[in-house]
Amino acid sequence: MQTLETFKQHTSRLLGVQDYLLRALGQRIRDLRAKKGYSQESFADFVGVHRTFVGTIERGESNLSFHNLARISKALGITLAQLLSGVEKRAEALSKNPSSVAGSLRAEKRTRR
Repeated sequence: MQTLETFKQHTSRLLGVQDYLLRALGQRIRDLRAKKGYSQESFADFVGVHRTFVGTIERGESNLSFHNLARISKALGITLAQLLSGVEKRAEALSKNPSSVAGSLRAEKRTRR
């Protein structure tokens, strides 16, 4: 069982990387969407959101509601646990090397051309 002090440390660490959590979640969603073969536009249609919203999610600019997380996981055919799998570790890695975010975005833009 988790002690109160351990809980406070974990919560404090997560709040410190909150922006990175959103970026990591966005990257996870982008990876899974692409693996399923969806474009942003077709995925947005399937989920029932605007295509620009999918872009803001994937760039880590949107703080998703639980409702939208559930819709996205359902559209991807996975559980919420599977959707969130590895997001904390990815966020921690991004927080230690923020330039990797910019580098990965530049590489992605080059492959889309």
